[in-house]
Amino acid sequence: MVSKNQIKLISSLHQKKQRSVHQLFFAEGVKVIQELLQSNFELEHLYTTLNDFEAVQASKRTLINEQELKKISALSTPNSCLAVFKMPAEKNIVDSGLIVALDDIRDPGNLGTILRLCDWFGIKQVICSKETVDIYNPKVVQATMGSITRVNVSYIDLKTFLAQTKLPVFGTFMDGVNIYQSELPQEGIIIMGNEANGISEEIEKIVTSRLSIPRFGELQKTESLNVATATAIILSEFKRNS
Repeated sequence: MVSKNQIKLISSLHQKKQRSVHQLFFAEGVKVIQELLQSNFELEHLYTTLNDFEAVQASKRTLINEQELKKISALSTPNSCLAVFKMPAEKNIVDSGLIVALDDIRDPGNLGTILRLCDWFGIKQVICSKETVDIYNPKVVQATMGSITRVNVSYIDLKTFLAQTKLPVFGTFMDGVNIYQSELPQEGIIIMGNEANGISEEIEKIVTSRLSIPRFGELQKTESLNVATATAIILSEFKRNS
C-alpha cells in the first residue's frame, strides 16, 4: 500500500522545482526501471502492481494496486510499475570527441529521442542550455528508454562554454553547406536549436561551420525537419565520415 505522504511526494516530483528540492525523480515502465537499476542510479523506492523485481530488497519495494498506481503515475494509461530514484551528482564535461549541444529544446519527447540517438551513435556528452527541458521530466525519462543512464547530460551557460571551447562548432541552418558534400571531422560540437526558432542569434554568432540538410522533394515546400529527425541525420553523417 502507498501512503498519503508517499503519494504527495511522488506527485510533487512532476514539478522541476520539487525534483530539485528533493533531488529525486521517477521513472515508469519495466524496461526503463530495469535499465536504471542496472546503472549507477540509486533507487529510493519501487512501487509495482506485480510480484516482480525480486532482486530489489523488500524494504525498497511496495506492492500496490492499479488504483494506487494511477494516483502517482504521470501516464494517462499507467504501466505496471513506478520507481523513485536519487539524482546522481553531475559529472564534469569532457571537452573532446563529438558533443551534442541543445539550444532551448522544449519538447520532452524530442529531448528523450535525442538522448536515445546519442546513445545509439556513441555520443557520450550532451550539453544543454539552461532553458532546455529538464532531463528528469517524467516524459523525458520515459522517452529515453534507458539511454539516460549512458549519456552524460549537463546544463550550462551554453554561450560561455562555446566561446571558450577549442573544438569546431557546427550549426544547422537552411542556408548552410550541404552536409552530404562536407568533410566532417571526428571531433566537434553539434548544435541543435529550438523547435520553433532554431539556433538563437547569440549562439549563431559563435558557430564556425554552417551545415544544412538539403531538401530533395520536387516541390521544396517542407519548411523544416523535426529536431530529433535532423539530429539523427546529422549524427549519421558525422559517424559515416569518422
